[in-house]
Amino acid sequence: MKGPLFYSKILLFGEYGIIKDSKGLSIPYNFYNGALKVDENPSEEALKSNESLKRFASYLENLDKELVSFDIDQLNTDVDAGMYFDSSIPQGYGVGSSGALVAAIYDKYATQKITVLENLTREKLLKLKAIFSEMESFFHGKSSGLDPLNSYLSLPILINSKDNIEATGIPSQSTEGKGAVFLLDSGIVGETAPMVSIFMENMKNEGFRSMLKEQFIKHTDACVDDFLKGDIKSLFRNTKQLSKIVLNNFKPMIPNQFHELWKKGIETNDYYLKLCGSGGGGYILGFTEDIERAKEALQGQKLEVVYNF
Repeated sequence: MKGPLFYSKILLFGEYGIIKDSKGLSIPYNFYNGALKVDENPSEEALKSNESLKRFASYLENLDKELVSFDIDQLNTDVDAGMYFDSSIPQGYGVGSSGALVAAIYDKYATQKITVLENLTREKLLKLKAIFSEMESFFHGKSSGLDPLNSYLSLPILINSKDNIEATGIPSQSTEGKGAVFLLDSGIVGETAPMVSIFMENMKNEGFRSMLKEQFIKHTDACVDDFLKGDIKSLFRNTKQLSKIVLNNFKPMIPNQFHELWKKGIETNDYYLKLCGSGGGGYILGFTEDIERAKEALQGQKLEVVYNF
């Protein structure tokens, strides 16, 4: 047995900000994916995933039935038969590994599920987000539900505020363009929970709170608007500001060996780096007006282009 594929995602803008009602823009990233599967001869990875699914199944059984209910008997039968999540999505990299799993389980086992083919009103999107938030909280404490939503719908999602989200279109890519969004592999696995704890601790500080509101959220919102409008000049201006703000105020979320590279990008304008997800490792997002120049400046680093301007 093999189920449908669910893809990874990239939160282009809005990391940390969306906790405090900034805008956000999340896009599916089809390079990585995962599917539910049963094998005759499961690998060690598959057995580990199956164990995790067992725990997840018993967690799902206790979720509020008013919000969502599952065919738990079928889920348990399949898990007992060795079902696992076969995934190429790297864990702890900020590209939504648990989100894709949550989407796959909801798709296969939820009763009265909201399907992708329906007219997705704002109410339905918010309901899905609430369901996914509860489901994904099993994996890392407090989840916004956005990653599974992105994976489930396989559409870009625009977050206007906590209670206002919509599926959106993004400007089509230019195959000729030199500009690009890329992923930079830090080579370190990031843990979401500790990073969010640091952020929440910082939020107790009034100076940090006002920086977040007056600088971080302001430029995040502007980046989202610029990207959707296709205003590339303004996008790079705002991304540069955002990159500076993150370097100055979110240092613990940036792996040490990337502090200099981060600074170098801002000084040379060859590229601008920002967090991809909660940071602390995994991928770092990069924006450049000239991908060849960025590759040269970042020689020796692993780059993956995800979008061309």
